[in-house]
Amino acid sequence: MAQVYTDADAPLTPLQSRTVAILGYGSQGHAHALNLRDSGVRVIVGARRGLSWERAQADGFAVHPIPDAVQHADVLMLLVNDEQQPRLYAEQIAPHLRAGHALGFAHGFTIHFGQITPPDDIDVFMVSPKAVGPQLRRLYVQGHGAPCLIAVHQDYTGEAKAIALAYARALGGTRAGVYETTFREECECDLFGEQAVLCGGVPALIRAAFETLVEAGYAPEVAYFECLHELKLITDLMYESGIRGMEFAISDTAHYGAMTRGPRIVDAHTREILRQILHEIQTGAFAREWILENLAGRPMFRALEQANAQHPIERVGEAIRARMAFQPKRDE
Repeated sequence: MAQVYTDADAPLTPLQSRTVAILGYGSQGHAHALNLRDSGVRVIVGARRGLSWERAQADGFAVHPIPDAVQHADVLMLLVNDEQQPRLYAEQIAPHLRAGHALGFAHGFTIHFGQITPPDDIDVFMVSPKAVGPQLRRLYVQGHGAPCLIAVHQDYTGEAKAIALAYARALGGTRAGVYETTFREECECDLFGEQAVLCGGVPALIRAAFETLVEAGYAPEVAYFECLHELKLITDLMYESGIRGMEFAISDTAHYGAMTRGPRIVDAHTREILRQILHEIQTGAFAREWILENLAGRPMFRALEQANAQHPIERVGEAIRARMAFQPKRDE
């Protein structure tokens, strides 16, 4: 079982005498910077000139080119996309590191798969909020927090874990629980969850189920409601009270159908595919594939993205959602 930390375990002291540089001011960077500042931490932002720079300035932060931010700060949190990190690190961060710096990540990919190799004389830690940026900010403002994972890769100063815990607390994470892990565990589990369930498995199942109903002659709009629209009702129930709580809330007809038909979908063959996907992640095969895909200019990524965008479920869903004026728009 993972060690769990709360406010009592995570004083802010390790950050109170340090300046934190948020490197990248996108969805996560914006939330990290605001939450840390509201927690009393001294924060600056490192960004490229453009929209992110202007947004950070509008939010009242001192904004610097990334090399300057590195030199002005004691704790660095790298919050640009995984595929952008190695080059950014090599060109704008590594030349300006000094002994005792603390370098933080929100995901273990580039460290675990050797895309970034920090020098031995700095701390390397991870704080990974289990929320997208707007939700991380919203929960903090409401007085709550998103759970976080923390890990330490290098502990040069002896304070790496204390810095990670203080950072997680400043994000609001200790209000919901901070769980200790490793870079390897977080990275491999995160990739597997994305690919097998959250962003890969579930959308693929939704499209296949939609296609099955439409091919059988059912109205696309009805198929959309039953295969996609109502998914939020079920995921909200599971989020709030687990799978068992969801099962208690649905009808007995739905519950019986789920228990008897679900295992026919996720059968021995599906489980073998899941093991193969995990093996590709563990061996680095997926990481190598993704790195090469980016080096080649993302031909497969763009082709698959275009095909998914043209799927009939997208056109049907767009028309249905347009009539739902009451529905809140996704946070940017």
